[in-house]
Amino acid sequence: MLFTGIEGVGKDNAAVAFAMACNCSANRCRQELEKGETPTKNYLPATSQPLPVNACGRCKSCKKIESGNHPDIIRVKPSGVVIKIDQIRALCQTLAMKPYEASTRVVIISDAPAMNPAAGNALLKMLEEPPAGTILILLASQTSDLLPTIVSRCQHIRFNPISRKSLESILVAEHGLDHSEATIIAAMAGGSFSRALAMHRTNWIKRRNWLIQELQALSGGSVNRLLAFGEQLAKNKNKLPEALEVMTSWLRDLTVEKVHPGKILNQDLAATARQASQKISLPSLLEKIEVIQATGNAIKAGTNLRLAMEAMLLKLARV
Repeated sequence: MLFTGIEGVGKDNAAVAFAMACNCSANRCRQELEKGETPTKNYLPATSQPLPVNACGRCKSCKKIESGNHPDIIRVKPSGVVIKIDQIRALCQTLAMKPYEASTRVVIISDAPAMNPAAGNALLKMLEEPPAGTILILLASQTSDLLPTIVSRCQHIRFNPISRKSLESILVAEHGLDHSEATIIAAMAGGSFSRALAMHRTNWIKRRNWLIQELQALSGGSVNRLLAFGEQLAKNKNKLPEALEVMTSWLRDLTVEKVHPGKILNQDLAATARQASQKISLPSLLEKIEVIQATGNAIKAGTNLRLAMEAMLLKLARV
């Protein structure tokens, strides 16, 4: 099977839950009872409740899988930045042997696009004819990241981004965020639960407000302030893509404000967006967005961060 979708929508959790359901002692007991057979083991404590269809989460098998200690639930992850052919060959050798204890052995290949071409080709035969009682699950963002020959041998299951309302409810109910913070983060997380949590833990809203404030002050600010802003942005390479994304989303909101105010992303800053949008023309906004996107591409190509930031901010101040 091939699970695709953006990061943070639950592909990995679903793969683990599937492995648990395939090997849950309660499910095996239920299947035997449905067939009119006497259960081979007393899998569960005595209970008057119906046996579950999904994994019980309480039996020995479920607990082993959930903790990552089951010998027949195999995880394949990149070694460094790629999944190497030696890893796939070792996997094939393992799958040639019988499982230790699982009724259904499950292989979860995280970040499947990290397989280099040699590793991907080495996996083809196993995907086409997996051993009996073995299921392989590949995780990827999109099918285009994989060799077409791999995609054609998999059953594709697409995971959609999590809706804003669902994400907001989870953040409030399970992680204790107040409603105002959860609303803002749910709107900006792009449907990714892991990203929403990361935004909460890194005080993203405070940083967003600072970035927007500095962006708004560019046209009337001094050169020294502009250069200081550029230096601060360049200091943290890991957070730079996020900073550029915040700037782009803000300029996008100013653009949308002119035609459809209800569709802006930064709803908590709607009044500020309305005032700022009135002070700048649509062509200028579109040009600013292009400047930021071009800078992002230049950074990916390896340009000097400090010089790239200074050049970008000078252009934004002039547009």
